[in-house]
Amino acid sequence: MKNTGKKALTGKKLVLRILLYIAVIAFCVVILYPYFIMFTSALKSRAEIYSINGTLLPIKWRWSNLIDIWRKAPMLNYFLNSIIIALGSTAIAMVCGIPAAYALTRMKFKGQNVFLGIVIVSQMFAPVVLVIGIYKIMMTFHLVNSLLGLILVNAAFNQAFTVWLLRGTFDAISPEMEKAARIDGCGRVQSMFKVLLPIAAPGIVTTLIFVFINAWNEYTIALTLISDDVVKPLTVGINIFNGYNMVEWQYLFAASLFSIIPVIILFIGIEKNLASGLAAGGVKG
Repeated sequence: MKNTGKKALTGKKLVLRILLYIAVIAFCVVILYPYFIMFTSALKSRAEIYSINGTLLPIKWRWSNLIDIWRKAPMLNYFLNSIIIALGSTAIAMVCGIPAAYALTRMKFKGQNVFLGIVIVSQMFAPVVLVIGIYKIMMTFHLVNSLLGLILVNAAFNQAFTVWLLRGTFDAISPEMEKAARIDGCGRVQSMFKVLLPIAAPGIVTTLIFVFINAWNEYTIALTLISDDVVKPLTVGINIFNGYNMVEWQYLFAASLFSIIPVIILFIGIEKNLASGLAAGGVKG
Protein backbone atom coordinates (compact mmCIF):
# COMPACT_ATOMS: atom_id res chain seq x y z
CA MET A 1 0.00 0.00 0.00
CA LYS A 2 2.84 2.38 0.85
CA ASN A 3 4.53 1.74 -2.50
CA THR A 4 1.25 2.33 -4.30
CA GLY A 5 0.81 5.63 -2.49
CA LYS A 6 4.33 6.73 -3.34
CA LYS A 7 3.84 5.82 -7.00
CA ALA A 8 0.58 7.76 -7.11
CA LEU A 9 2.29 10.76 -5.53
CA THR A 10 5.19 10.51 -8.00
CA GLY A 11 2.71 10.27 -10.86
CA LYS A 12 0.93 13.42 -9.70
CA LYS A 13 4.22 15.29 -9.49
CA LEU A 14 5.12 14.18 -13.01
CA VAL A 15 1.75 15.31 -14.38
CA LEU A 16 2.05 18.67 -12.60
CA ARG A 17 5.57 19.14 -13.96
CA ILE A 18 4.41 18.34 -17.50
CA LEU A 19 1.51 20.78 -17.16
CA LEU A 20 3.91 23.41 -15.85
CA TYR A 21 6.24 22.92 -18.81
CA ILE A 22 3.31 23.17 -21.22
CA ALA A 23 2.13 26.39 -19.55
CA VAL A 24 5.63 27.90 -19.69
CA ILE A 25 6.06 26.95 -23.35
CA ALA A 26 2.64 28.39 -24.22
CA PHE A 27 3.48 31.60 -22.36
CA CYS A 28 6.82 31.91 -24.18
CA VAL A 29 5.11 31.35 -27.55
CA VAL A 30 2.60 34.12 -26.82
CA ILE A 31 5.37 36.51 -25.71
CA LEU A 32 7.78 35.73 -28.55
CA TYR A 33 5.25 35.49 -31.40
CA PRO A 34 5.18 39.28 -32.11
CA TYR A 35 8.98 39.27 -32.33
CA PHE A 36 8.83 36.33 -34.72
CA ILE A 37 6.39 38.24 -36.93
CA MET A 38 8.64 41.31 -36.76
CA PHE A 39 11.65 39.23 -37.82
CA THR A 40 9.93 37.48 -40.73
CA SER A 41 8.26 40.68 -41.93
CA ALA A 42 11.60 42.48 -41.88
CA LEU A 43 12.87 39.99 -44.46
CA LYS A 44 9.95 40.25 -46.89
CA SER A 45 9.55 42.45 -49.93
CA ARG A 46 7.04 45.28 -49.92
CA ALA A 47 4.89 43.48 -52.50
CA GLU A 48 4.82 40.36 -50.34
CA ILE A 49 3.82 42.26 -47.21
CA TYR A 50 0.93 43.98 -49.00
CA SER A 51 -0.11 40.81 -50.79
CA ILE A 52 -3.61 39.52 -50.01
CA ASN A 53 -2.32 35.95 -50.04
CA GLY A 54 0.46 36.62 -47.58
CA THR A 55 2.39 33.83 -45.89
CA LEU A 56 3.83 33.53 -42.40
CA LEU A 57 7.37 33.01 -43.70
CA PRO A 58 8.89 35.00 -46.55
CA ILE A 59 8.66 33.35 -49.95
CA LYS A 60 11.99 34.97 -50.75
CA TRP A 61 14.18 35.98 -47.83
CA ARG A 62 15.39 39.53 -48.45
CA TRP A 63 18.35 39.91 -46.10
CA SER A 64 19.25 43.05 -48.03
CA ASN A 65 16.50 44.88 -46.10
CA LEU A 66 18.77 44.88 -43.05
CA ILE A 67 21.39 46.74 -45.07
CA ASP A 68 19.07 49.00 -47.07
CA ILE A 69 17.74 50.78 -43.96
CA TRP A 70 21.21 52.16 -43.24
CA ARG A 71 21.30 53.72 -46.72
CA LYS A 72 17.72 54.98 -46.77
CA ALA A 73 17.82 56.64 -43.32
CA PRO A 74 20.49 58.09 -40.97
CA MET A 75 20.17 55.06 -38.67
CA LEU A 76 23.66 55.46 -37.21
CA ASN A 77 22.83 59.01 -36.15
CA TYR A 78 19.58 57.82 -34.55
CA PHE A 79 21.47 55.10 -32.71
CA LEU A 80 24.09 57.47 -31.37
CA ASN A 81 21.43 59.93 -30.22
CA SER A 82 19.55 57.18 -28.36
CA ILE A 83 22.76 55.98 -26.71
CA ILE A 84 23.65 59.52 -25.59
CA ILE A 85 20.16 60.12 -24.22
CA ALA A 86 19.95 56.76 -22.42
CA LEU A 87 23.45 56.99 -20.93
CA GLY A 88 23.01 60.61 -19.87
CA SER A 89 19.60 59.98 -18.30
CA THR A 90 20.86 56.90 -16.49
CA ALA A 91 23.92 58.70 -15.14
CA ILE A 92 21.88 61.61 -13.76
CA ALA A 93 19.19 59.33 -12.30
CA MET A 94 21.77 57.14 -10.54
CA VAL A 95 23.93 60.02 -9.29
CA CYS A 96 20.87 61.65 -7.72
CA GLY A 97 19.05 58.44 -6.80
CA ILE A 98 21.79 56.66 -4.83
CA PRO A 99 22.31 59.46 -2.24
CA ALA A 100 18.53 59.96 -1.95
CA ALA A 101 17.90 56.25 -1.38
CA TYR A 102 20.78 56.12 1.11
CA ALA A 103 19.35 59.06 3.06
CA LEU A 104 15.93 57.41 3.21
CA THR A 105 17.32 54.17 4.62
CA ARG A 106 20.15 55.34 6.89
CA MET A 107 19.00 58.76 8.12
CA LYS A 108 15.95 60.03 9.95
CA PHE A 109 14.63 63.48 9.15
CA LYS A 110 11.41 65.44 9.36
CA GLY A 111 9.04 64.93 6.47
CA GLN A 112 10.58 61.59 5.51
CA ASN A 113 7.21 59.87 5.09
CA VAL A 114 5.89 62.85 3.14
CA PHE A 115 8.86 62.63 0.81
CA LEU A 116 8.24 58.92 0.29
CA GLY A 117 4.62 59.67 -0.47
CA ILE A 118 5.66 62.23 -3.07
CA VAL A 119 7.99 59.66 -4.64
CA ILE A 120 5.14 57.15 -4.92
CA VAL A 121 2.67 59.70 -6.28
CA SER A 122 5.15 60.96 -8.88
CA GLN A 123 5.32 57.46 -10.34
CA MET A 124 1.61 57.64 -11.15
CA PHE A 125 2.01 60.44 -13.69
CA ALA A 126 2.58 59.26 -17.23
CA PRO A 127 4.67 61.54 -19.47
CA VAL A 128 1.71 62.03 -21.83
CA VAL A 129 -0.26 63.73 -19.03
CA LEU A 130 2.46 66.34 -18.53
CA VAL A 131 3.60 66.70 -22.11
CA ILE A 132 2.20 70.22 -22.62
CA GLY A 133 3.79 71.54 -19.43
CA ILE A 134 7.07 69.85 -20.26
CA TYR A 135 7.08 71.39 -23.71
CA LYS A 136 6.51 74.89 -22.29
CA ILE A 137 9.31 74.43 -19.76
CA MET A 138 11.69 73.20 -22.45
CA MET A 139 10.74 76.17 -24.63
CA THR A 140 11.49 78.56 -21.77
CA PHE A 141 14.98 77.11 -21.30
CA HIS A 142 15.58 76.72 -25.06
CA LEU A 143 15.91 72.95 -24.76
CA VAL A 144 13.48 71.98 -27.53
CA ASN A 145 15.26 70.04 -30.29
CA SER A 146 18.20 69.27 -28.03
CA LEU A 147 19.59 66.05 -26.60
CA LEU A 148 20.10 67.75 -23.23
CA GLY A 149 16.39 68.42 -22.94
CA LEU A 150 15.53 64.75 -23.51
CA ILE A 151 18.25 63.65 -21.09
CA LEU A 152 16.88 65.85 -18.31
CA VAL A 153 13.26 64.83 -18.88
CA ASN A 154 14.07 61.11 -18.98
CA ALA A 155 16.21 61.41 -15.87
CA ALA A 156 13.38 63.20 -14.06
CA PHE A 157 10.77 60.61 -14.98
CA ASN A 158 13.04 57.74 -13.92
CA GLN A 159 14.13 59.37 -10.66
CA ALA A 160 11.22 58.11 -8.53
CA PHE A 161 11.68 54.54 -9.80
CA THR A 162 15.41 54.72 -9.08
CA VAL A 163 14.96 55.99 -5.52
CA TRP A 164 12.21 53.53 -4.70
CA LEU A 165 14.03 50.45 -5.98
CA LEU A 166 17.38 51.42 -4.45
CA ARG A 167 15.72 52.18 -1.14
CA GLY A 168 14.49 48.60 -0.99
CA THR A 169 17.96 47.35 -1.93
CA PHE A 170 19.71 49.39 0.79
CA ASP A 171 17.01 48.53 3.32
CA ALA A 172 17.77 44.83 2.88
CA ILE A 173 21.42 45.35 3.93
CA SER A 174 22.22 45.42 7.62
CA PRO A 175 23.66 48.77 8.76
CA GLU A 176 25.96 47.02 11.25
CA MET A 177 28.76 46.63 8.70
CA GLU A 178 28.73 50.36 8.00
CA LYS A 179 28.82 51.05 11.72
CA ALA A 180 31.86 48.78 12.02
CA ALA A 181 33.54 50.67 9.18
CA ARG A 182 32.88 54.00 10.91
CA ILE A 183 34.37 52.61 14.13
CA ASP A 184 37.49 51.79 12.10
CA GLY A 185 37.71 55.44 11.06
CA CYS A 186 35.62 55.66 7.89
CA GLY A 187 33.24 58.57 7.49
CA ARG A 188 29.65 58.16 6.40
CA VAL A 189 30.50 58.74 2.75
CA GLN A 190 33.47 56.38 2.87
CA SER A 191 31.45 53.63 4.53
CA MET A 192 28.76 54.06 1.88
CA PHE A 193 31.22 53.67 -0.99
CA LYS A 194 33.43 50.99 0.58
CA VAL A 195 30.79 48.85 2.29
CA LEU A 196 27.20 49.52 1.20
CA LEU A 197 27.56 50.04 -2.54
CA PRO A 198 29.67 46.91 -3.23
CA ILE A 199 27.13 44.76 -1.37
CA ALA A 200 24.25 46.45 -3.15
CA ALA A 201 25.89 46.04 -6.58
CA PRO A 202 23.28 43.55 -7.97
CA GLY A 203 20.41 45.89 -7.09
CA ILE A 204 22.27 48.93 -8.41
CA VAL A 205 23.08 47.21 -11.70
CA THR A 206 19.48 46.04 -12.08
CA THR A 207 18.16 49.54 -11.42
CA LEU A 208 20.68 51.05 -13.81
CA ILE A 209 19.69 48.68 -16.61
CA PHE A 210 15.98 49.31 -16.16
CA VAL A 211 16.50 53.08 -16.20
CA PHE A 212 18.62 52.76 -19.34
CA ILE A 213 15.95 50.67 -21.06
CA ASN A 214 13.19 53.10 -20.05
CA ALA A 215 15.15 55.99 -21.53
CA TRP A 216 16.05 53.97 -24.62
CA ASN A 217 12.41 53.08 -25.32
CA GLU A 218 10.88 56.49 -24.53
CA TYR A 219 8.78 57.81 -27.42
CA THR A 220 6.11 60.32 -26.39
CA ILE A 221 8.35 63.09 -25.02
CA ALA A 222 10.91 62.61 -27.79
CA LEU A 223 8.20 62.91 -30.43
CA THR A 224 6.95 66.11 -28.78
CA LEU A 225 10.27 67.85 -28.21
CA ILE A 226 12.24 66.77 -31.26
CA SER A 227 11.47 67.76 -34.84
CA ASP A 228 15.03 68.22 -36.12
CA ASP A 229 16.14 65.01 -37.84
CA VAL A 230 19.71 65.50 -36.62
CA VAL A 231 18.82 64.99 -32.94
CA LYS A 232 16.05 62.41 -33.25
CA PRO A 233 16.46 59.23 -31.17
CA LEU A 234 15.90 55.84 -32.75
CA THR A 235 12.33 55.45 -31.48
CA VAL A 236 11.26 58.59 -33.34
CA GLY A 237 13.70 58.39 -36.22
CA ILE A 238 12.44 55.09 -37.60
CA ASN A 239 9.13 56.83 -38.37
CA ILE A 240 10.92 57.98 -41.50
CA PHE A 241 9.70 54.73 -43.05
CA ASN A 242 6.11 55.66 -42.19
CA GLY A 243 5.32 57.69 -45.27
CA TYR A 244 2.22 59.73 -46.17
CA ASN A 245 1.15 57.42 -48.96
CA MET A 246 2.58 54.06 -47.90
CA VAL A 247 4.28 52.52 -44.89
CA GLU A 248 7.50 50.69 -45.70
CA TRP A 249 6.75 47.90 -43.24
CA GLN A 250 9.73 45.76 -44.22
CA TYR A 251 12.12 48.61 -43.38
CA LEU A 252 10.18 49.64 -40.29
CA PHE A 253 10.38 46.10 -38.92
CA ALA A 254 14.05 45.82 -39.87
CA ALA A 255 14.85 49.04 -38.01
CA SER A 256 12.84 47.79 -35.02
CA LEU A 257 14.96 44.64 -34.96
CA PHE A 258 18.11 46.71 -34.57
CA SER A 259 16.46 48.85 -31.90
CA ILE A 260 15.92 45.88 -29.56
CA ILE A 261 19.48 44.55 -29.87
CA PRO A 262 20.91 46.75 -27.05
CA VAL A 263 18.05 45.72 -24.76
CA ILE A 264 18.70 42.03 -25.43
CA ILE A 265 22.42 42.44 -24.84
CA LEU A 266 21.82 44.24 -21.53
CA PHE A 267 19.41 41.58 -20.28
CA ILE A 268 21.86 38.82 -21.19
CA GLY A 269 24.60 40.71 -19.35
CA ILE A 270 22.60 41.11 -16.11
CA GLU A 271 20.76 37.79 -16.17
CA LYS A 272 22.64 36.53 -13.10
CA ASN A 273 22.04 39.70 -11.10
CA LEU A 274 18.50 40.37 -12.27
CA ALA A 275 16.58 38.07 -9.93
CA SER A 276 18.64 38.93 -6.84
CA GLY A 277 18.53 42.64 -7.65
CA LEU A 278 14.77 42.73 -8.04
CA ALA A 279 14.28 40.62 -4.91
CA ALA A 280 16.49 42.96 -2.89
CA GLY A 281 14.72 46.00 -4.32
CA GLY A 282 11.38 44.61 -3.28
CA VAL A 283 12.28 44.12 0.37
CA LYS A 284 10.50 46.67 2.56
CA GLY A 285 9.72 48.54 -0.67
